[in-house]
Amino acid sequence: MENKNKLIYLDYNSTTPVDRRVVDAMLPYFYDHPGNAASHHHAYGWAAEDAVDQARKQVADLINVSAKELVFTSGATESNNLAIKGVFQTYQSKGKHIVTVKTEHKAVLDACLAVEKMGGEVTYLEVDEEGLVNLDLLAEAIRPDTVLVSIMWANNETGVIQPMEAIGKVCAEQNTLLMSDATQAVGKIPIFPKEAGVHLLSCSAHKLYGPKGVGALYVSNRQPRVKIGAQIVGGGHEEGMRSGTLNVPGIVGFGKSAALAKTEMAKEAERLAKLRNRLETALLELPEVYRNGPASPRLPQVSNLSFKYIKGEALMMAFKEELAVSSGSACTSANPDPSHVLLSMGISENMAEAALRFSLGRFTTTEQIDRSIEVVKKAVAKVRAESPAWQLFQDGVDLAPMGWA
Repeated sequence: MENKNKLIYLDYNSTTPVDRRVVDAMLPYFYDHPGNAASHHHAYGWAAEDAVDQARKQVADLINVSAKELVFTSGATESNNLAIKGVFQTYQSKGKHIVTVKTEHKAVLDACLAVEKMGGEVTYLEVDEEGLVNLDLLAEAIRPDTVLVSIMWANNETGVIQPMEAIGKVCAEQNTLLMSDATQAVGKIPIFPKEAGVHLLSCSAHKLYGPKGVGALYVSNRQPRVKIGAQIVGGGHEEGMRSGTLNVPGIVGFGKSAALAKTEMAKEAERLAKLRNRLETALLELPEVYRNGPASPRLPQVSNLSFKYIKGEALMMAFKEELAVSSGSACTSANPDPSHVLLSMGISENMAEAALRFSLGRFTTTEQIDRSIEVVKKAVAKVRAESPAWQLFQDGVDLAPMGWA
């Protein structure tokens, strides 16, 4: 897909462009096959149902689960809400306690807040300076009345990958269900929830070159068979877990994007890691620029950097006509506060406000990366030249006590 715009897009973690091959797969289900997948009395409905079945298998194959274990939703936010609230409501005979992590996406954190309002109790675990969960602290946090542990597979802001198999073993030892928001990881790295001991997993099509407005929730139906209370009722669709007319074109697109990811993921991850490292290495050569999070384990397409003595928002304004990046999660972009993810990693408020996230994708080219390096270096020089804090730093003044941001 050729990008004819001058603006370079490096915000793939927020959303990805839809692959043209995905659009081609979707188009017939807007026009030629307009049926409702729940209409079982005519050929149009059968065609829609067959298309949904195929897509369900394609998404299931990507994460190596049974197609019967997938529930289609409107996206990962709904999937997270369905999993967390649904488990809480169903397993109250065991308890009302949930364990999660402070660096989770707001879709998980806000769902947990909703559980607390419903009378539940939530433990929010700290992470270390690399954003990783401490397994001993996790084991200590799980109680006899814990009904769910929710830990994201890979972080949307830093790309850090959690040790899900080790986490799965901790949960298995204490007979606790494990959920993972794998929205950023699915289609980028190999994700196998059954092998990792994950019982519920959320994902979204628009993070892997599919359409917006469609996602899925994996719900284990064997060893253990997980039951969740529906959050949307009215017809009993999706095995009674999520009612509503299925978005057939969107689901077809999700299936196609999953099939493409399965065949192209390994080669694409290698290519993106090289491009990301090319960008990151060049920018880290600038004075007072720091990477947030570890070099590894990390998603191949993400780099989170803090440009000391500059506010990230000011830097983005300096190259807004040439480069599209993010200062954090797109879902919290309206919040002026610094990233809760970076603060939870022990990064100072000043450095968190100086952070930018660069996320690459399928249509990122070497030429775009080299141009991005030029744009960022020029913008950093310009903004710092106008920054009193940078001038004081150059003069040897200790800015720590006053807070330079």
